[in-house]
Amino acid sequence: MGIMIICLILIAIVFIYPVYLMFMNSFKPFGEIVADVLAFPKHFDLSNYTYVIKKMDYALLFRNNVIITVIGIAGIVVFSSMAAYMLDRKDGRYTKIAYAIITTPMLIPFQTIMITLLKSMNVLHLSGSKIGLGIQYWGFGIPMATFIFFNFMKTVPKELDESATIDGASTFRTYTSIIFPLLKPVTVTVIVLDVMWIWNDFLLPYLVLDLNKYKTISIAVQYMKGSYGRVDMGAIMAALIIAVIPVIIFYLSCQKHIIKGVAAGAVKG
Repeated sequence: MGIMIICLILIAIVFIYPVYLMFMNSFKPFGEIVADVLAFPKHFDLSNYTYVIKKMDYALLFRNNVIITVIGIAGIVVFSSMAAYMLDRKDGRYTKIAYAIITTPMLIPFQTIMITLLKSMNVLHLSGSKIGLGIQYWGFGIPMATFIFFNFMKTVPKELDESATIDGASTFRTYTSIIFPLLKPVTVTVIVLDVMWIWNDFLLPYLVLDLNKYKTISIAVQYMKGSYGRVDMGAIMAALIIAVIPVIIFYLSCQKHIIKGVAAGAVKG
């Protein structure tokens, strides 16, 4: 047990140390970083953060990220939970085929369908806008979310459906009023995992959005390498910290639900 703890500590250090360096260097002026990137800041200078927030227009970028993420998460949770409910309850002849069709796309790399996707989105007029980008995340997020919901759904007794039917509730009413509230642990898990993915995603927004009108935080951080007039590692470190802070706070606030949901969906299923 002692050796295992030591190994885990060493692994944690390997992952945490780069984050520590990024955090420390975000408070250094450019000269200090060049002199010694490993040294502790002589004093905590907030000029990098004020520079980045002003140049990136962080408030606008944050709003863009929130809009895209909320649209993407709403569609993923609603459609995947309903699909999982019907797949579990309607154990018919074609259920396994439908389940395979829904979940198989999560095994397909994005790069293999990238060009086709962009052409399709142009035809559907979903390219270039925040709403269109949020909707596109449905297609990439629903397969995995359905897989997680489906496994968790097995733990919800079918007798609840029968009782609701006897009381005159429709299938949709049973789902919304009885089943979905019981899915809170796995729903929070899906939300947190997909928020971390959508919030930090770079490639899809870069390909889909009209960058003259809209940018996400990840794209703006990439532009910090020179598009704003100077290459300053301190500013880049500050931009990275600003980019990840919201999702870290969100993750930590929902951590207990993540563990509970993943355990229930993966083990009990």
